[in-house]
Amino acid sequence: MAATTAENRIAFDSAGFESFLSTRNEPEWLQKSRRDAFEQYQQLSSEPLDPEEFKRLDLRTFRPERYSLNTSSSGETSFETLMQDRGEFGGAIVQVDGECVSSSLSDELKSQGVLFGNLSELLIEHRELLEPYFLKKAVKAGQDRFSAWHASFWTGGAVLYVPRNVEIDVPLYSLIGLQGDKAADLSHTLIILEDGASATLLEETSCTDENADGLHVGAVELIVGQGSRLRYVQLQNWNEKVRHFAHQSGRVARDAMLQWTVGGLGGKLMHIHQDVHLDGRGAHAQVNGVTFATDKQLLSYYTQQTHHQPDTSSDLLYKQVCRDQSRCVWRGMIKVDDIAQKTDGYQRNDALMLSPNARADAIPGLEIEADDVRCTHGATAGQVDEEQVFYAMCRGLSRYEAMHVIVEGFFAEVYDRIPVELVRETLSQAVERKLGIGD
Repeated sequence: MAATTAENRIAFDSAGFESFLSTRNEPEWLQKSRRDAFEQYQQLSSEPLDPEEFKRLDLRTFRPERYSLNTSSSGETSFETLMQDRGEFGGAIVQVDGECVSSSLSDELKSQGVLFGNLSELLIEHRELLEPYFLKKAVKAGQDRFSAWHASFWTGGAVLYVPRNVEIDVPLYSLIGLQGDKAADLSHTLIILEDGASATLLEETSCTDENADGLHVGAVELIVGQGSRLRYVQLQNWNEKVRHFAHQSGRVARDAMLQWTVGGLGGKLMHIHQDVHLDGRGAHAQVNGVTFATDKQLLSYYTQQTHHQPDTSSDLLYKQVCRDQSRCVWRGMIKVDDIAQKTDGYQRNDALMLSPNARADAIPGLEIEADDVRCTHGATAGQVDEEQVFYAMCRGLSRYEAMHVIVEGFFAEVYDRIPVELVRETLSQAVERKLGIGD
């Protein structure tokens, strides 16, 4: 990797923003959208964050000025080995420190009109297809300072566009990597499925240096057309020095299905704002979460399931494991509009405590304006039963192996929801590696 100097680092102030724009070979319409977002960022940076969403996060030690964009990526990356370990995919994209370093897609999918690759390039080349959705339908630049920050400085990112009635049977893969100290990644993921289409995408984050301090300010937009089926898995697997903030939103049209699985394993501090909107009659969303926090990690989710039309359903299941002095926070809300009769909404959070000093906060909620609905929620928390550990060790397992069996069994309900074996195994293996930290 090429040496990084102050000359090729870009800060997030006004001077840095102008310098950033000068490095981008972008059309005027795209630069204008950045300028509009930066104005919002400057305004929102001086305004308080939503207290309900952020009051459980201590951001006093967070210093955005410590991080910067690297504009001199050499294109060299040590993530190729990880790619080789991930098996066969119909296409793959690798992004390092906010820049795309490699992208591939099978000839068969290309011939069907599928687009999959670097967002920075494809957004310009296929403006008529992608611009109507980009930061317009799902994530909005003006939501808070983090979304405006992202909309101003985003670089790299993956886009998947699947034309009408095209069904992709083999999963696709996207890797977001950090390999520079104090490097910032502001990559963006945009997935658009036209009516009757289907696809599966596994997206993973990773670091080459377990001691490098890094920052991710990202966004994910999932647009699922009528009768379409999207399975999207994001495995957050940074080292335990990275701070991760993201706005993620899915829009599900009539009779469409979104299966959305998130895995939170890495990061010093992580906060994800995750919205699912059921926009059409008969729309369905299944949201799954697997979180494993150790040491002093703080991993936080703010989820919303919003039902806009009748006969829609949503099912959220989050499983969280906390060890050492870590903390997991989940704040969930089901919202039902007044016209969304016959809504079926459910949310559940289960926490397993592996240490007496670990902590899990679960706050479910309902906001219902319709009168003919079925909406329920629940949350549980408890410690590992030492009798279970003793039982397993009496049958020849080490304590590590016994804990692995218990944790795997705890997460199994989420794993069983994922029908693609390659994706399910990737998630399970990541959890197994995480379990060994500190042993």
